[in-house]
Amino acid sequence: MRPTMKDVAAEAGVALKTVSRVVNNEPGVNATTADRVRAAIERLGYSRNESARVLRQGRTSSIGLVIEDVGDPFYSGVSRAVEEVAIRHGSLVLSGSSGEEPEREKELVLTFCARRVDGLIVVPAGGDHSYLRGELDAGTPAVFVDRPAGPGLEVDTVLCDNAGGARLAVEHLLAQGHRRVAFLGDSPAIFTAGERERGYREALGDLVDERLISMAQPTLEGMRTVVDRLLGMDDPPTALFTGNGRCTVTALRALEGRRIALVGFDDFELADLLRPAVTVVAQDPAGLGRVAAELLFRRIAGGRGAAERITQPVRLIARGSGEITP
Repeated sequence: MRPTMKDVAAEAGVALKTVSRVVNNEPGVNATTADRVRAAIERLGYSRNESARVLRQGRTSSIGLVIEDVGDPFYSGVSRAVEEVAIRHGSLVLSGSSGEEPEREKELVLTFCARRVDGLIVVPAGGDHSYLRGELDAGTPAVFVDRPAGPGLEVDTVLCDNAGGARLAVEHLLAQGHRRVAFLGDSPAIFTAGERERGYREALGDLVDERLISMAQPTLEGMRTVVDRLLGMDDPPTALFTGNGRCTVTALRALEGRRIALVGFDDFELADLLRPAVTVVAQDPAGLGRVAAELLFRRIAGGRGAAERITQPVRLIARGSGEITP
């Protein structure tokens, strides 16, 4: 049997209410008595009944986090930052990966809500979030990260400057003298991929050639087919802009040493050790997670006001691959 507060009270020789006050960090207990209670807790191995505390306070001191893939370095950076903020607020993070499956996202979110989390941080996989309406109306705050919620849902959102970052990348290649710039992006159904394509098109303007745009899930076999087609054209591209870290790494493998200018969206591990080192547009995943978590805890604490939409800046890191001339 697990020790109870009554056991602690008997061990310390104090009233049950005194133990309760010490356990819940409430005032009204002198230091000597509190030390005696804590020593009894240590000897008995007592731990607080969280279920009972939740019933009393109506709070679970936990939040739910739904990301695309916990194994992806970008999302692990988001997750770590969320956890650091949660720890400062004495809260636990329950997390799960949607794998870009809208039904899995919905299942995770509703499971966390059933466990009465105090709030949600969601990297959405789908575009319909009407299933969240009841939870929001019941007072559960939510913050969407990296991508916005679907139509009709007014929630706080933290994004990076996707279109602006893409423009920055392509304008950098244009400044090196390139006029034939291909775009290798992720699935067009993904918000970030679409925004980066928009920035690419805005930067190129009349130079856009639809044959140089490929948007699909980045598999090595598929990328090899695309790269071989592009480089086999009569007027091949002289530069590539890749739409995320996975696209960049897959494209580098598909190139198999062939030299072409390249700028990737998202920094990635060892990018600076390749030859040439890879020029990237870097966003700040930890910054996204931190801002989202801080915003969520303000809402949990009672913060009111209209839903906020915060856009985080990006920066170009020139390392060599984006500075290759035509």
